[in-house]
Amino acid sequence: MREQAAAIPTNIITGFLGVGKTTSINSLLANKPDGESWAVLVNEFGQIGIDQEMMPDQDGLHVKELAGGCICCELGPSLHKTVKALIEQAKPDRLIIEPTGIGHPEGIIDTLMGPAFKDKLDLRATICLLDPRSLGLEEVVGSEIFHDQLNLADVVLINKCDLADPAQVDVVEESLNRMFPPKQHIGRITRGNISLELLDLVRNGELKSQFSQAHTHNHSHGDHHGHSHEKHDHHCDEHCDHSHSHNSHHHSHNHSHSQEPEAVAEPGKPICKTGNGSGLHSCGWIFHREDCFDYWALEEILNNIEGISRIKGVIRIGRDWVFYNRVNNEYDFDKVAYRRDSRIEIISPRELDWQAIEAAMLGCLTKG
Repeated sequence: MREQAAAIPTNIITGFLGVGKTTSINSLLANKPDGESWAVLVNEFGQIGIDQEMMPDQDGLHVKELAGGCICCELGPSLHKTVKALIEQAKPDRLIIEPTGIGHPEGIIDTLMGPAFKDKLDLRATICLLDPRSLGLEEVVGSEIFHDQLNLADVVLINKCDLADPAQVDVVEESLNRMFPPKQHIGRITRGNISLELLDLVRNGELKSQFSQAHTHNHSHGDHHGHSHEKHDHHCDEHCDHSHSHNSHHHSHNHSHSQEPEAVAEPGKPICKTGNGSGLHSCGWIFHREDCFDYWALEEILNNIEGISRIKGVIRIGRDWVFYNRVNNEYDFDKVAYRRDSRIEIISPRELDWQAIEAAMLGCLTKG
């Protein structure tokens, strides 16, 4: 474990929704040098927190999660407090920060480079993941945040090259090579496999945001209700420069929340949390641990919801749990070791009929 006199090497890993950031961080964690302690701060736009549950539970790993907004704006005060707590409690040899896919990196960089952390953190390369197929989507190429994720990145990695057309990858790479200031590294990867050496590239302080106001608009997050006729407040102020109440998740062999306790669902009566901001809407459900789903019936429902940007979930299907992941119209699933409860989150450009979707999902419950 490092002596705290030395500044902690720190990296930000960015990329638009569904590009594979969490998978990439898991790849890095799998190759973490023996004896090192790492801290990871995961930020999710959705309300319920799924990404941190997909990270390994291992010695030398400390995971904190901030859900229900973006740490670049309305969770900004929480970013400062959470990073400070991670430094003091985990004393990590490296800190990795994963902003939400619609997060603007500039505010995060400003915080990490500010007076509170200038002697404690050594901000190294910011890495942006890019799915070359996303350049055919107007909601991506029309996003100023997407362009600034690329503008502020020291390293750009073209991910999912095995799924994209080779000519498409070539065009994207050529475009990236024409950016100025030039990137320190542009590479092609599959399955989010990032080389550890890239983390220690030195940050280029000349990189500038082109759309610095892209995220300074109103957000509304965290309308939260359960079906046990109990009202729970979970909201933030309208404007991005105000503070935001949040759940902080510490993942170190046990799941504990250092902030307000999370509401607990009853069997067959999930907790539902909604939010919106940056032109997107989110709705997440937390189901009781005893709720068990007919996976194939549930998969058909989730696959056929139209007009979504992202659906992800951890779902109990008997004695096993699976992780379901859908980006636009592509989906996959795999078994996971997670055993806490079932969670499903939908992010879409418009508000959907959440009650009808919930009723359809509940229709997939079995007796286990």
